[in-house]
Amino acid sequence: MREIININEGWSFSKEQKELPIACEESWEVVDLPHTWNQYDGQDGGSDYYRGACWYVKELGPYTVKPHSRIYLEFQAAANVCAAYVNGKKVCSHEGGFSIFRADITEQLDENGENLIAVCVDNAPKSNVYPQMADFTFYGGLYRDVNLVIVNESHFDLDYYGAPGIKVSSKIQGENALVDIHSYVTNPLEGDRVEFEIYDEDGETKVFAVRPATQETQVAVELLDAHLWQGVEDPYLYTVSARLVRHNEVLDEIETRIGIREYTVDPQKGFFLNGKSMPLRGVSRHQDRYDLGNALTFEEHYEDILLIKEVGANTIRLAHYQHSQDFYDLCDEAGFIIWAEIPFISAMNADPDAHENCRSQMRELIFQNFNHPSICFWGISNEITIGGEVPGLVENLKDLHALVHELDDTRMTTMAQVSHLPMENEQNDITDVVSYNHYFGWYGGKLEDNEAWLDAFHEMHPERPIGISEYGCEGITTYHNDNPKGGDYSEEFQAVYHEHMAKIIEERPWLWATHVWNMFDFGCDARNEGGVKGRNNKGLMTIDRLIRKDAFYLYKAYWTEEEFVHICSKRYAQRTTDTVTIKVYTNCPEVTLSIGGRVIEKQAGNKVFTFENVPLQEGFTTIVAKAGNCTDTITLEKVAEANPSYIFEESEDDKVAGVTNWFDNVDLSVARPMEFKEGYFSLKDLVKDILKNTEACQVLLNGLSSTMGINIKKSMLEVMGDRPAMDMGANSGDEKMMAVMAYINAELQKIKKED
Repeated sequence: MREIININEGWSFSKEQKELPIACEESWEVVDLPHTWNQYDGQDGGSDYYRGACWYVKELGPYTVKPHSRIYLEFQAAANVCAAYVNGKKVCSHEGGFSIFRADITEQLDENGENLIAVCVDNAPKSNVYPQMADFTFYGGLYRDVNLVIVNESHFDLDYYGAPGIKVSSKIQGENALVDIHSYVTNPLEGDRVEFEIYDEDGETKVFAVRPATQETQVAVELLDAHLWQGVEDPYLYTVSARLVRHNEVLDEIETRIGIREYTVDPQKGFFLNGKSMPLRGVSRHQDRYDLGNALTFEEHYEDILLIKEVGANTIRLAHYQHSQDFYDLCDEAGFIIWAEIPFISAMNADPDAHENCRSQMRELIFQNFNHPSICFWGISNEITIGGEVPGLVENLKDLHALVHELDDTRMTTMAQVSHLPMENEQNDITDVVSYNHYFGWYGGKLEDNEAWLDAFHEMHPERPIGISEYGCEGITTYHNDNPKGGDYSEEFQAVYHEHMAKIIEERPWLWATHVWNMFDFGCDARNEGGVKGRNNKGLMTIDRLIRKDAFYLYKAYWTEEEFVHICSKRYAQRTTDTVTIKVYTNCPEVTLSIGGRVIEKQAGNKVFTFENVPLQEGFTTIVAKAGNCTDTITLEKVAEANPSYIFEESEDDKVAGVTNWFDNVDLSVARPMEFKEGYFSLKDLVKDILKNTEACQVLLNGLSSTMGINIKKSMLEVMGDRPAMDMGANSGDEKMMAVMAYINAELQKIKKED
């Protein structure tokens, strides 16, 4: 029978080792997995976290291989490329930091030796491996489990793209379901058989079937009175087992859980699960945590699921890469509808090997996760035109879409478009459904531009399901404002922003899915926003999962039914005025506000309740809000002078931003050759080097801001620091973009570099 041995404990780790190690060095750091070397420097800002090759080494000791068995070394993930050696011999390599891969190490093991496993993991930039560039930290390391898997020579396949060896799909037929099961057997012998069994949640056998064991062993069975998987409402799961049997001996056994479900997306009515309308409203999730990076255990994944359930979401966009099997399993159990995607993000590399890496990561994502009922959408890209369209991009996107349907004809494809991609762009016709990342009211424009854009797209493409794959704004719990406005980073403006978005989304049931960016703050070492380095602060919760921001409760009011009430701005604890405005979020229809047992005001309303002119007494005032059977309190202190820490003070760098009208008096039809005079700035320079020069920085910001129609800040470009400015569209093949970049280059060529 199959045996899985976890070997997470007691690895030796080194950043300095350059050659293949031949022994565990006493001077090396001893670590347990999961582990990343960027848990601190990947979250402290400066865009200077360590990216390079590191070594992990572990001694297994003498290892006796049971006769007629094979031993596999299994990595749940290694970021971002990996090569593994056993006793000095390379057993596998892998490119891509988010998926499972394995190696048969049977022949390399020594019954009498120390059996040294050495693993080189490298998160340095590679032209042929995605992600190439993105607004998050690329943590390096063996950050998920490593196992030994011991199987009989005849076993369910372990060699095909890290897949589990079993694939199950279903189709609803009236009250019943047709379940199609494929198992994949390595080295089956004549007379071997595969026994399939389906159990309900009580462990009762509902289906039993037997087929002769072949390399691909398939059976179609009828599941009577099928209990449907109805998302968060009723996430019912069956267990499917496959046993490889020889005579009276079970050689191998595997299990997977399935949910019986079908879904459709209507461009006018949205998402339907098993024929029932289910507007998809939820969040996006990055996997990292404060001081842990991406090296998470099951406990952290489980806590995230509970928090997302608490806010009331029914869908999660798992950005921007394959997530842990633990998390997909938890999503199945909780009933979330999942958008799962590969890290084809922000920039395409024209290297053909890079596209093959895209295809490989897509194969792994699908083969390893096919059985999860929670996954309904495969995402093929995110903001891939942020630097303009490059030759071959559309063809690559079409190829990925076709690949998905070749591998899985039961699910839909989707992609997340950058906001400034024109509505009429042909990319919007590639995938089955499409969504846009919009930040109107934060990075540029006004809040009302969100609904204006959505309505315009829906009118232009009434046959195309449209969603919002990202929307949000920074909320830093230090900052507070009685008159919040975009750019102040206050918790109050984040709440106002989401109040607007939640309302317009509720009014548009044809939006097939909407995903808040983000459920949790996450690490991005290149960022320096609102005085917080190394962090994207758009989360509804903080990166340590300890603080729920006010916006969290706004969505709880929209998405949950269990009574609750929340008073906003609790952290805005010191006030200078005689009266204050108190805002309350609740899913109850009425709120009563009182002070010292005396009712101040009672209001009927919906989700958001605003009480004006609430009096403050000298010293401390405790205000109570009651809704249904729930109460919440806030204690405010009346002070003579405002607390200066509540207001974000922009540094000089924070104030550096581009203008959106830079081209108003420029004739872009004039041909401008791309010249690169030595000693002067040009698009060939790295973005970080351009940003260091005040004049050159302003040229680049003005050009990009005017192209995208938003006021781009210097801090927003720091994530692209290690790439040449040329990557932002100069090679796109689009005549207008090339003309824009030629003008930017000409202006940069006027600026002499310092000696």
